[in-house]
Amino acid sequence: MSNETNQVNRGSEKKTLVLALIAGMCGDAMLSWMTMSEVSFSIFPLIALVLSVQALYQEYLSNPVSEDIPLVGLACFFVGAFGHSAFVKAQYPDAGSNMLAIFVTLGLLLWVAKKLGFLTPASEKAES
Repeated sequence: MSNETNQVNRGSEKKTLVLALIAGMCGDAMLSWMTMSEVSFSIFPLIALVLSVQALYQEYLSNPVSEDIPLVGLACFFVGAFGHSAFVKAQYPDAGSNMLAIFVTLGLLLWVAKKLGFLTPASEKAES
């Protein structure tokens, strides 16, 4: 019974992290539209931002949250925001350098991978 509950929570955790990533990308898309003249307005980031935040809230209400997920979710939000910022600045080089955004994104991705256990050797996973 506990394995089924663990699988449900693991799927719920992945859903939370993906929704946080989408919310970060959409938030940066709206911010880019407001601050950069090169970026044109689109209603889709606003719609996706509202829907992802609503889904995150519903997920928070319906499922218990493990202790690491809020901090990892915040990191995923910033990965989405900085990743979208790097993408936009690669499209429009006049907007500035994207090196800081790329370094922050890669650093946060490595930290998230370490927290989720993707960087641990297989021998340590088997012992746990």
